[in-house]
Amino acid sequence: MLWVALHLPQLSLESCAAARDASQAAQPLALLHEHRVQQADALALARGVRPGMKRATALALAPDLLLAQADVRRDTQALQAVAFVALGFSPSVTWVPPGAGAASPSPEQVGVRLEVQSCLRYFGGLPRLLARLREALAPLGHRVQVATAPTALGAALLAAWRDGLAEGPHSTGREALQTLLDALPLSLLAAGRHHAAALLGMGLHTWGDLQGLPRDGLARRFGPELLDEIDRARGHAPEAHAWLSLPLRFASRIELMCRAEHSEQVLAGAQVLLARLVAWAAARQVRIGRFSLVMHHEPHRHSRDTPIPERSTLDISLAEPAADAAHLHSLLAERLGRMPLVAPALDLSLLCDQVVAASAPNGELFASQRSEREGLARLVERLQARLGVEQVQRLAPVADRRPERGTRWQRADPARLGAALSDDTHDAQAAQALAAQPLWLLPQPRALHERDHQLWLDGQPLQLLAGPERLETGWWDAPEPVLRDYFIAQAGSGALVWVYRLRLPPAAGQPGWFLQGLFG
Repeated sequence: MLWVALHLPQLSLESCAAARDASQAAQPLALLHEHRVQQADALALARGVRPGMKRATALALAPDLLLAQADVRRDTQALQAVAFVALGFSPSVTWVPPGAGAASPSPEQVGVRLEVQSCLRYFGGLPRLLARLREALAPLGHRVQVATAPTALGAALLAAWRDGLAEGPHSTGREALQTLLDALPLSLLAAGRHHAAALLGMGLHTWGDLQGLPRDGLARRFGPELLDEIDRARGHAPEAHAWLSLPLRFASRIELMCRAEHSEQVLAGAQVLLARLVAWAAARQVRIGRFSLVMHHEPHRHSRDTPIPERSTLDISLAEPAADAAHLHSLLAERLGRMPLVAPALDLSLLCDQVVAASAPNGELFASQRSEREGLARLVERLQARLGVEQVQRLAPVADRRPERGTRWQRADPARLGAALSDDTHDAQAAQALAAQPLWLLPQPRALHERDHQLWLDGQPLQLLAGPERLETGWWDAPEPVLRDYFIAQAGSGALVWVYRLRLPPAAGQPGWFLQGLFG
């Protein structure tokens, strides 16, 4: 077996910092637990803030320090998104045991582990798998330390020790694992952390220092748990795992660090939730058909006239199911830009229970008909989100040979748009019938001057290039049937125009030639 462990040393800080808006990004941040600093970011550490420091002392050192309470539920939701990414690479994923590799005793998990031996060939080997894993984890915004080992606990301890891609705590064999474990500090052992003072007093600092000591004596003095943990990490004792599974419905919540009064602030927090949603969809191998953003407002807040609801929901339905974070973000941004907030938002929730099973997107060297339809549908979706559904229309062909009646405007349906251009036989035949006509038609045909058997447009002569194409239609619904001969002509500027001549002689003083369209 081969295990990959993902350790997140700053998970609590990063899950809290993800809810900051742009105005707070340059401020130092610290997490509090029982009125003392539990963890501080690099900016706070540079100001002298240290873990264990009282709240008042930290604010005295950094008056602009952002303080937030440590929240196990917030960290669990952030770590769950990391597990979603891992489940996209292997079905065998489990949490890191509580306290394993942690700098201090902690009840919550600090990472995940995945067994990858059976899928190495699919990803093209371990280096490629690790590179793709890092790439998939990047949108979540966490610092991740990665290590590999033949045992799950060994991989977790190596990942907690240091990052594997740069320094090299990767081992695929038992002998290499023993060498790396011998260099591990004893502080990484959950069972040995309670006896840290006694172990240091005996001059024991690393796992290798325990090798020469009698096992019976160590078990009597420090308990059997210490040796059991070492044996499981080295592969001398069996390991039991509780495998993770993907939920059928996505739900994630994030607490904002300040009251969001503008759509930009809401969008900053929603971007984190969208990254988690895409990770869940990728692991389930589905595409998102519909999702909802719920904004939780301040409770018991009322206006003068009407009470403000405790939550408001924004539903986003996609015409073409997708799992592209950039596309989902753009749709949400357009809708939020047009939606006034009924009240400042304190928390955000993202829900998704409508998905479509689909294969993974295929990388294309050249654009295919399917990718072109998807691109057109996404463009229409963005325009509708920005301008409104009824404000975006498309030109649809009509089974009528008269150019002025050959098309009509109708609401653009992104789900129907691609099919109308490719699958509908009637519309396709109508589009082919109009292929020889120009795209731009004048609202009303423009009369042309004729002098000495020469047509003139804007003071320049026209040269007929092609035609005539005879048109006889409209006898069933018009007072006078349409009897015309169409020509393609070239203007003095070089532009191509579409003109026609009336077949029946016009009345005295009436024009017989007309300009109806312009070629692009």
